[in-house]
Amino acid sequence: MSKKRKETYRRTQRSRDAPERRSGAGLVDAGNAWEILCADGYKPLTACPEVQMCVGVYADLIASMTLHLMRNTDRGDVRVRNELSRKLDISPHGDMTRHAWMSLIVWTLMMHGNQVTVPRFSGGYLEDLTPVPPSQVSFVPDGGSYRIIVGGAAFRPDEALHFMVRPDPEAPYRGMGYGVSLADVVRSIRQTNATKDAIMRSPAPSIIVKVDGLSDEFSSPSGRAKLRAEYIDSSDNGQPWFIPAEAFSVEQVKPLTLNDLAIKTGLELDKRAVASIMGVPPFLLGVGDFKKEEFNWFVTTRVLSVAKIIEQELTRKLLFSPDLYWRFNNRSLLSYDISELVTAGSEMVDRMALRRNEWRDWIGLPPDEDMDELLALENYIPADRLGDQAKLTGGGGEDAE
Repeated sequence: MSKKRKETYRRTQRSRDAPERRSGAGLVDAGNAWEILCADGYKPLTACPEVQMCVGVYADLIASMTLHLMRNTDRGDVRVRNELSRKLDISPHGDMTRHAWMSLIVWTLMMHGNQVTVPRFSGGYLEDLTPVPPSQVSFVPDGGSYRIIVGGAAFRPDEALHFMVRPDPEAPYRGMGYGVSLADVVRSIRQTNATKDAIMRSPAPSIIVKVDGLSDEFSSPSGRAKLRAEYIDSSDNGQPWFIPAEAFSVEQVKPLTLNDLAIKTGLELDKRAVASIMGVPPFLLGVGDFKKEEFNWFVTTRVLSVAKIIEQELTRKLLFSPDLYWRFNNRSLLSYDISELVTAGSEMVDRMALRRNEWRDWIGLPPDEDMDELLALENYIPADRLGDQAKLTGGGGEDAE
């Protein structure tokens, strides 16, 4: 068969073959899949260290507060101690401590804007409060209300605990979180950190050696290595460069520092911006000095605001009695000196507004059975014997006679 006929035969056979299927899919190594698929370097908001630090502050502080079950009475609100209060404050979930359970709720709430916890009952009693991963939760409108979809199962709003922060005006049943407000600031922080890492990892040498480029000995890599080993004895870091020159000389290179590029100042400004959006004092992100007044303001306003979201949801979903409610003890988070506690307690004891055992509890001391009486005046007379004073009964020894 001639060459021309062979070529014609091949083209005919190729045209009769089944069409070749081409796929745009390719094998991606699991180790670098994220970098390949996300070529623009995208990272979720939750991956920003500064945001994690802010959310971690909220989670740790709220998880550290004692959760009290309170009852409204005619003489004021009193704390109730029963199995329900113990369940939520000690063991809300069988597989987690109370601190871990509350930290998970606050972390998910602040990071994603919504957190769903499903109650589990056994024999009519509350058995567990199970937090649901945010990836398994979605919200769908249902007429004038909505449904919570958890792993394919639909729950009415009164069948699950739904904590949310910053409600969406278009869908008030769903929280927006802080993602939109933080997006630009986080992008700036990432760029700043990338520039800083590039400078720190720069291959620019600290020394430049000029040699005669016409020399055959130093024109090859082996020759330059020989010169380096013989004259310079360099370490692995900051390998010198060799450039042609008429004379042999050594010059030290002074690379740009972070201060030269104002990276440090820019990074501090970005951290302050993140702290401002999240309502966290900047010194908790490593910027500035600690200020007790600012920290106490943070606890009584921003931390308590997030805690109120949890208090109100627990109250309206887990309690039926109209005179019961949940309350966090935020006073335990405030920054006090022991001298301030002693001074304040002393004044309240003198005015019979506080018992001495309550005062001892303030500073972490155990109760004493001899300190339950209310004392008053400069002589610390028991309250039930104030009327027995001689100056009030007409007694007084020789003066009375």
